[in-house]
Amino acid sequence: MVSENEFLLHSFLMGIFITFVYDLLRIFRRVVRHGSFLVSLEDLGFWIYCGTEVFLLMYRESNGSMRWFSVIGAMTGIFAYKKLVSPPLVKYASLAITKLLGLIGTVLRWLWRPFGYIGARAGKARRRAGEGMRRRMRKLGRGIKNRLTVSLKMFKIGLKK
Repeated sequence: MVSENEFLLHSFLMGIFITFVYDLLRIFRRVVRHGSFLVSLEDLGFWIYCGTEVFLLMYRESNGSMRWFSVIGAMTGIFAYKKLVSPPLVKYASLAITKLLGLIGTVLRWLWRPFGYIGARAGKARRRAGEGMRRRMRKLGRGIKNRLTVSLKMFKIGLKK
Protein backbone atom coordinates (compact mmCIF):
# COMPACT_ATOMS: atom_id res chain seq x y z
CA MET A 1 0.00 0.00 0.00
CA VAL A 2 1.39 3.41 -0.98
CA SER A 3 0.96 6.75 0.72
CA GLU A 4 -2.14 8.79 0.00
CA ASN A 5 -0.18 11.48 -1.85
CA GLU A 6 1.38 8.93 -4.19
CA PHE A 7 -2.01 7.30 -4.73
CA LEU A 8 -3.55 10.69 -5.54
CA LEU A 9 -0.73 11.37 -8.04
CA HIS A 10 -1.20 7.94 -9.63
CA SER A 11 -4.95 8.56 -9.88
CA PHE A 12 -4.29 11.95 -11.50
CA LEU A 13 -1.91 10.31 -14.02
CA MET A 14 -4.44 7.53 -14.65
CA GLY A 15 -7.04 10.16 -15.55
CA ILE A 16 -4.60 11.75 -18.00
CA PHE A 17 -3.70 8.36 -19.47
CA ILE A 18 -7.32 7.28 -19.94
CA THR A 19 -8.15 10.55 -21.69
CA PHE A 20 -5.06 10.24 -23.89
CA VAL A 21 -6.11 6.73 -24.97
CA TYR A 22 -9.58 8.04 -25.81
CA ASP A 23 -8.00 10.86 -27.83
CA LEU A 24 -6.10 8.25 -29.83
CA LEU A 25 -9.45 6.62 -30.52
CA ARG A 26 -10.91 9.99 -31.57
CA ILE A 27 -7.97 10.61 -33.92
CA PHE A 28 -8.50 7.17 -35.46
CA ARG A 29 -12.19 7.94 -35.96
CA ARG A 30 -11.40 11.21 -37.73
CA VAL A 31 -8.88 9.58 -40.04
CA VAL A 32 -10.88 6.40 -40.77
CA ARG A 33 -14.59 7.18 -40.95
CA HIS A 34 -16.91 4.34 -40.01
CA GLY A 35 -20.45 3.69 -38.86
CA SER A 36 -22.07 3.86 -35.47
CA PHE A 37 -21.91 0.09 -34.91
CA LEU A 38 -18.12 0.05 -35.07
CA VAL A 39 -17.93 3.21 -32.97
CA SER A 40 -20.05 1.48 -30.33
CA LEU A 41 -17.78 -1.57 -30.39
CA GLU A 42 -14.72 0.65 -30.02
CA ASP A 43 -16.31 2.45 -27.08
CA LEU A 44 -17.23 -0.84 -25.43
CA GLY A 45 -13.64 -2.07 -25.77
CA PHE A 46 -12.32 1.24 -24.47
CA TRP A 47 -14.52 1.19 -21.38
CA ILE A 48 -13.68 -2.44 -20.62
CA TYR A 49 -9.99 -1.53 -20.88
CA CYS A 50 -10.41 1.57 -18.67
CA GLY A 51 -12.39 -0.32 -16.06
CA THR A 52 -9.68 -2.97 -15.92
CA GLU A 53 -6.91 -0.37 -15.58
CA VAL A 54 -8.74 1.49 -12.79
CA PHE A 55 -9.46 -1.78 -10.99
CA LEU A 56 -5.80 -2.80 -11.19
CA LEU A 57 -4.72 0.61 -9.86
CA MET A 58 -7.10 0.26 -6.93
CA TYR A 59 -6.03 -3.33 -6.32
CA ARG A 60 -2.29 -2.59 -6.39
CA GLU A 61 -2.24 0.63 -4.45
CA SER A 62 -5.12 0.51 -1.99
CA ASN A 63 -5.83 -3.20 -1.57
CA GLY A 64 -8.98 -2.89 -3.65
CA SER A 65 -10.69 -0.34 -1.45
CA MET A 66 -12.33 2.64 -3.07
CA ARG A 67 -10.97 5.98 -1.96
CA TRP A 68 -12.89 9.05 -3.00
CA PHE A 69 -9.85 11.25 -3.30
CA SER A 70 -8.60 8.88 -6.02
CA VAL A 71 -11.80 9.55 -7.97
CA ILE A 72 -11.27 13.28 -7.50
CA GLY A 73 -7.63 12.90 -8.60
CA ALA A 74 -8.63 10.99 -11.75
CA MET A 75 -11.36 13.52 -12.57
CA THR A 76 -8.87 16.37 -12.09
CA GLY A 77 -6.43 14.65 -14.45
CA ILE A 78 -9.16 14.12 -17.04
CA PHE A 79 -10.33 17.73 -16.78
CA ALA A 80 -6.82 19.20 -16.97
CA TYR A 81 -5.89 17.07 -19.97
CA LYS A 82 -9.14 17.84 -21.81
CA LYS A 83 -8.72 21.59 -21.31
CA LEU A 84 -4.99 21.89 -21.99
CA VAL A 85 -3.86 19.14 -24.35
CA SER A 86 -6.78 17.34 -25.97
CA PRO A 87 -8.23 19.87 -28.47
CA PRO A 88 -5.01 20.74 -30.30
CA LEU A 89 -3.71 17.16 -30.13
CA VAL A 90 -6.81 15.67 -31.76
CA LYS A 91 -7.11 18.46 -34.32
CA TYR A 92 -3.51 18.59 -35.50
CA ALA A 93 -2.67 14.90 -35.17
CA SER A 94 -5.69 13.86 -37.24
CA LEU A 95 -4.90 16.59 -39.78
CA ALA A 96 -1.26 15.48 -40.02
CA ILE A 97 -2.17 11.81 -40.41
CA THR A 98 -4.80 12.63 -43.04
CA LYS A 99 -2.31 14.77 -45.00
CA LEU A 100 0.37 12.08 -44.69
CA LEU A 101 -1.99 9.39 -45.98
CA GLY A 102 -3.02 11.70 -48.82
CA LEU A 103 0.64 12.25 -49.72
CA ILE A 104 1.30 8.52 -49.65
CA GLY A 105 -1.73 7.96 -51.92
CA THR A 106 -0.48 10.64 -54.33
CA VAL A 107 2.99 9.07 -54.48
CA LEU A 108 1.53 5.62 -55.06
CA ARG A 109 -0.72 6.93 -57.85
CA TRP A 110 2.26 8.67 -59.42
CA LEU A 111 4.32 5.47 -59.24
CA TRP A 112 1.44 3.45 -60.68
CA ARG A 113 0.82 5.91 -63.54
CA PRO A 114 3.05 4.16 -66.15
CA PHE A 115 1.19 0.91 -65.57
CA GLY A 116 -2.19 2.64 -65.45
CA TYR A 117 -1.67 4.25 -68.88
CA ILE A 118 -1.44 0.87 -70.56
CA GLY A 119 -4.55 -0.25 -68.76
CA ALA A 120 -6.31 3.05 -69.52
CA ARG A 121 -6.17 2.54 -73.28
CA ALA A 122 -7.55 -0.95 -72.94
CA GLY A 123 -10.05 0.35 -70.41
CA LYS A 124 -11.34 2.94 -72.87
CA ALA A 125 -12.15 0.24 -75.39
CA ARG A 126 -13.77 -1.85 -72.67
CA ARG A 127 -15.87 1.13 -71.59
CA ARG A 128 -17.10 1.67 -75.15
CA ALA A 129 -17.99 -1.99 -75.44
CA GLY A 130 -19.62 -1.81 -72.02
CA GLU A 131 -21.77 1.16 -73.06
CA GLY A 132 -23.16 -0.80 -75.99
CA MET A 133 -23.82 -3.74 -73.72
CA ARG A 134 -25.59 -1.48 -71.22
CA ARG A 135 -27.85 -0.10 -73.95
CA ARG A 136 -28.74 -3.59 -75.12
CA MET A 137 -29.46 -4.73 -71.57
CA ARG A 138 -31.67 -1.67 -70.91
CA LYS A 139 -33.58 -2.34 -74.13
CA LEU A 140 -33.97 -6.00 -73.20
CA GLY A 141 -35.14 -5.01 -69.70
CA ARG A 142 -37.75 -2.60 -71.10
CA GLY A 143 -39.00 -5.30 -73.47
CA ILE A 144 -39.34 -7.82 -70.65
CA LYS A 145 -41.10 -5.23 -68.48
CA ASN A 146 -43.56 -4.42 -71.29
CA ARG A 147 -44.30 -8.11 -71.88
CA LEU A 148 -44.85 -8.71 -68.16
CA THR A 149 -47.15 -5.68 -67.95
CA VAL A 150 -49.23 -6.94 -70.89
CA SER A 151 -49.34 -10.46 -69.40
CA LEU A 152 -50.45 -9.07 -66.02
CA LYS A 153 -53.20 -7.01 -67.65
CA MET A 154 -54.41 -10.04 -69.61
CA PHE A 155 -54.37 -12.10 -66.42
CA LYS A 156 -56.49 -9.49 -64.61
CA ILE A 157 -58.94 -9.37 -67.53
CA GLY A 158 -59.17 -13.16 -67.42
CA LEU A 159 -59.97 -13.06 -63.68
CA LYS A 160 -62.84 -10.60 -64.21
CA LYS A 161 -64.66 -12.91 -66.62
